[in-house]
Amino acid sequence: MERTGFEPFGEQLVSATDTQPKSRASKLLLRAGTTLFWSLVAGIVLARAAFFEPGIYDGFSRVASLAKNLIF
Repeated sequence: MERTGFEPFGEQLVSATDTQPKSRASKLLLRAGTTLFWSLVAGIVLARAAFFEPGIYDGFSRVASLAKNLIF
């Protein structure tokens, strides 16, 4: 068993050349999926920034301070 070909638990590592898509359609689908994923991530982050309400967690801080006072 080669040390470089296996991880510590004995699973065989897949080389980078084995995971590359072979056909043009596979490359196109991979690119489209990656673009869609990161577009959704950016949209969620921008929506969170646009609709952020700073006082929304004030109730939680009151409960946390009450719990802290009860414990300590």
